[in-house]
Amino acid sequence: MSTSDVLLIKAPDAWPVPVVATLAMVLLAVLDLVGALFAKEWAENGSIRSLVLGAGAFLVLFWVYASSLKYAELAVVTMGWVVMLQVGLVLIDRWRYGVELPAGKWVAIGVVLVAQGYLVLAPGVERAASIASSAG
Repeated sequence: MSTSDVLLIKAPDAWPVPVVATLAMVLLAVLDLVGALFAKEWAENGSIRSLVLGAGAFLVLFWVYASSLKYAELAVVTMGWVVMLQVGLVLIDRWRYGVELPAGKWVAIGVVLVAQGYLVLAPGVERAASIASSAG
């Protein structure tokens, strides 16, 4: 048993991989957003509390990210995380700062979310190593 096996977050065996991957992406986006807000607060006001909390958020983000890679592919998790972060930022701009987006941009956001859903929910491809070993 390696150190990473002990330290990584383990999802229940009964949970399907798309559920685990989606939960990880949402958690990563939330942690990234929280860390970014603390970073902005620290940069603007020099708050040591914000520095410590922001660094903690990014440390937890790394832990969740590493743990999620036991269940899902790097590219899928990363793209989902970034898309969800961007959607969260758009919604914060809309609700908190009153930014109005034209209908075309909302359509584009919808298309990106549908595409991400396909990436997460579509059947996976075999890894190159397993294909090479079965061919040889």
